[in-house]
Amino acid sequence: MSERVIRLLLADDHPVVRAGLRAVLESERDFAIVAEAATAERAVELVAEAEVDVVLMDLQFGPGSVMNGAQATAAITARPGAPRVLIVTTYDTDADTLPALEAGATGYLLKDAPPEELARAVRSAAAGRTALAATVADRLLERMRTPAAALSARETEVLGLVADGLTNQQISQRLHLSQATVKSHLVHIYAKLGVDSRTAAVREARGRGLIRRGG
Repeated sequence: MSERVIRLLLADDHPVVRAGLRAVLESERDFAIVAEAATAERAVELVAEAEVDVVLMDLQFGPGSVMNGAQATAAITARPGAPRVLIVTTYDTDADTLPALEAGATGYLLKDAPPEELARAVRSAAAGRTALAATVADRLLERMRTPAAALSARETEVLGLVADGLTNQQISQRLHLSQATVKSHLVHIYAKLGVDSRTAAVREARGRGLIRRGG
């Protein structure tokens, strides 16, 4: 009986990264790379055109892509008989992992993962099993242990925009929320982080790995 081949689509805006992934994955007998995409939009298109089992999806694409990896993941996983999506990125903050997992990603791996871990994650994703980087799994477990203290995905999004320097009014416009709702989110954020200012909230969140350092 022949071994089942797992068909892969590589979605990353950096040719060097795609070449590196291809070199690692093509060394596995049960993997076949059937397509590559340099934008999130192209990844969504290719899933409709080619038979794919697992999409290896970056989170952040360059200016040629309007969608990000989480949005592309949502578009892909919404299709009937959709392939599994394995996020492969450099970012592991809650601001990155939560939207991707909520969008339907089966796994979440970091780009510095050893080749054997990448191969295991691809096989797990193809089988419908979750594959998470250790740092991501640890943080999700901590959220489960202390749900009252964990920031929601929306609160994380609001705080990320605060870190970017946006005012409450700008955040309300960006997220289509009332300013009262934004203020309410900030009150909850302050309480959960044990702080009393925007600056302190950003500093604490970065220290905990909830949002990226530097914005």
